[in-house]
Amino acid sequence: MSPERLGRAAYRAWTPITLRWADNDVYGHVNNTVYYQWFDDAVNGWLIEAGLLDVEAGDPIGLVVATSCSYFAPLAFPGKVEVGIAIERPGRSSVTYRVGVFAKGSDKPAAQGQFTHVYVGRESRRPVALPDTWRAVLETLA
Repeated sequence: MSPERLGRAAYRAWTPITLRWADNDVYGHVNNTVYYQWFDDAVNGWLIEAGLLDVEAGDPIGLVVATSCSYFAPLAFPGKVEVGIAIERPGRSSVTYRVGVFAKGSDKPAAQGQFTHVYVGRESRRPVALPDTWRAVLETLA
């Protein structure tokens, strides 16, 4: 059973993406693995822009521990998509993001899913509580 398709109002931040020739598979639509790249780009791009993620020296860092995606409509090159994110579930040391992939201008997602980071110490790789400063910024996606 597919989940309910959530419209644009369910998302708080957006990443525009231009489809590439290489995104299509032999069946003429965007390959399912590309959607997971978009999830990664949207979440981590937002974290960097928000000043939370420093990929070279930051601490803590987020490790992906779970992802899921439901597909509702095909997308294909050429074209543009908009990837929306929001916080689905905040935890003590983890965050599950809601992610929606929309064809540019569409009100209904072509795909939607979840993307979960567990935040760990850069050196220890053990879970750490999210700093209060992070929580305050992450709440803007709630």
